[in-house]
Amino acid sequence: MTDEDPTCSATGAPDVVASRRGGAKDDPKPASPVAGGRRVLLRRLVRASLAVVGVLVVIAAGASIWAWTVSAGHIETAGDDDTTRAPVAIVLGAAVHADGRPSPWLAHRLDTAADLYTSGRVEAILVSGDNRRVGYDEPTVMRDYLTSKGIPRQAVALDYAGFDTYDTCVRARRIFGIERALLVTQDFHEPRAVAICRSVGVSVDGVGDPRARADRIGWAVSWTRERLATIKAVTDVLSRRDPTLGRRETSVAEAIMWTQEHRR
Repeated sequence: MTDEDPTCSATGAPDVVASRRGGAKDDPKPASPVAGGRRVLLRRLVRASLAVVGVLVVIAAGASIWAWTVSAGHIETAGDDDTTRAPVAIVLGAAVHADGRPSPWLAHRLDTAADLYTSGRVEAILVSGDNRRVGYDEPTVMRDYLTSKGIPRQAVALDYAGFDTYDTCVRARRIFGIERALLVTQDFHEPRAVAICRSVGVSVDGVGDPRARADRIGWAVSWTRERLATIKAVTDVLSRRDPTLGRRETSVAEAIMWTQEHRR
């Protein structure tokens, strides 16, 4: 027995050591606490982002439903045989080029307003746009474009503080005294614009220009952007914020009177 004990120990020990070494190689490497924390944080950020996006989608959908509901039955497509009339057409401003030309979409709006005037559906045109910085004057460019199309200068009134759609609508009522109007802009913009104006006390019907649809990508981007802009519209209407105001103006009433006196 004394001769066999050392033999057993000699042959058994390597097996035990090898077994332990082999087991050590098979054991997975412990995960780094830092890496694990980063994964948890990333998952939380993803969930939070999805939640925020979900809330925005719900809010945007609700705002859009509001705009479509309020404007329902009050929008026509430019060029249709519609006989809706009003004392004045309000043209919402848009970008103008440095050389004094209106951007294509603004030109479409102005062409639509010119048609409304020459067809006798309105007696004056209010051009409302941005004139906040030196060298940039949307209303003047809009008036000059209309006069180049044969619209009498005396029939055009200018609103230099139409910084956004809400401002234009509020100023139309409180500064220019407009109670009834046809509102001219692109068709994708009409539901929001009409809803805002009607919510602040101006009885408008929208005349939407559809020619922007020719630029499919631009139209789709603008339509999508409208969903977010409608959220701001609801906020403005509910808050009843005051835009830039000032003294009451009689230019729209004077333009209407001039047309009534000179139109045959």
